[in-house]
Amino acid sequence: MPPAGAPPSQTRFITHLSLIGFASALSTRAVDPIVPPIALSLVTDPARVALLSTAFALPFALVQPILGPVADIIGKVRLMMICLIVIIATCVVCAFATSFPVLLAARIVCGMATGGIFPVGMALIGDLVPVNRRQVVIARWLAIVIGGNVIGGAFAGVVADLLGWRAVFLAVGAAGLAALANAVINLRHAAIAPAARVDIRSIPTGYLAIFSNPRAKFCFLAVYLEGVAVFGLFPFVALLLFATGETRSSIAGAVIAAFSIGGIIYSLAARPITRTLQPRDMMIGGGTLCAVALVLIGLDMSWPVQIALFTALGIGFYLLHACIQVEATELSTTSRGAAVSLHSSFFFLGHASGPVLYGLAISHLGTMWSLGIGAIIMLCTGLMCARYLRRRA
Repeated sequence: MPPAGAPPSQTRFITHLSLIGFASALSTRAVDPIVPPIALSLVTDPARVALLSTAFALPFALVQPILGPVADIIGKVRLMMICLIVIIATCVVCAFATSFPVLLAARIVCGMATGGIFPVGMALIGDLVPVNRRQVVIARWLAIVIGGNVIGGAFAGVVADLLGWRAVFLAVGAAGLAALANAVINLRHAAIAPAARVDIRSIPTGYLAIFSNPRAKFCFLAVYLEGVAVFGLFPFVALLLFATGETRSSIAGAVIAAFSIGGIIYSLAARPITRTLQPRDMMIGGGTLCAVALVLIGLDMSWPVQIALFTALGIGFYLLHACIQVEATELSTTSRGAAVSLHSSFFFLGHASGPVLYGLAISHLGTMWSLGIGAIIMLCTGLMCARYLRRRA
């Protein structure tokens, strides 16, 4: 929701919009804590099931250059509602999948549809909110979306322990259906409003203009590295806990959810933080906190300590990431949907690459060295952003 002082109509609009973001975020991390039971049920290798994260993230990334301009052409709210319908349908398919290839295909389509919600919603915020207030609004949009990740990660494990992994997808689909009903009631006027006139022939020119901005390469590289070093780890959390004797999916879900709780803590404190710290300080502090947390996670401590470490990792990540997101919304004011979609594309390319790279690193170097490399990446990313994306508050 917007900060104090925003017009009531704007506040209501972004609140209803955030419910779509919340519902779509439920499915993002829902698979991570239920990798072992899925592997057991479908009689396949758990490491293969862990790649469902890549199957979700890679299509999300690859469709961004298409969905960004589509959102500008047909209307951002309309596209978000269409994508939500597709997410609901894929959740039903996942719930009744009897083979791994069917589950894989459904997650691929779900990833593509989710790509039309989060970045498009952020572009809408860029359209509605002045840049001097945008970081706080984006932080609160993140809080609601992160809330979806919290429930998606934590309750997926609990539901799987109680009702089985298939019930997880049915619960996510039901939440999507509720968000869709709310959107039909409260956002229908925005959805049917005529979209801005966009010349399709100008789309390539718009992308060239975005990449001609010297800040773009640092913005996109930074979010790619974040996706690799932080989100690439999540599919292995349940497997790492499983190797230590902790077999409960609910515990794996709680550890993963702790990262999102850290993001919520940051978002609630965003206003005093942005008043006290310069963006440069936030970037360096966020990268450093992530690096320290990753090193300590690699020490294989007990799961209550891991919950605390993942909370710290979430605070550090969003401290850095929110600064980068503000820069993404300012890369182009005429093609903001395309710019934010490219930002999300590179971020989710990191999501897709991360599990593969972590899998190779863990198998050849071990957990400690793998997470140490991730820590170095996050520290260098924070320093790079502080130098090349600095902007005075």
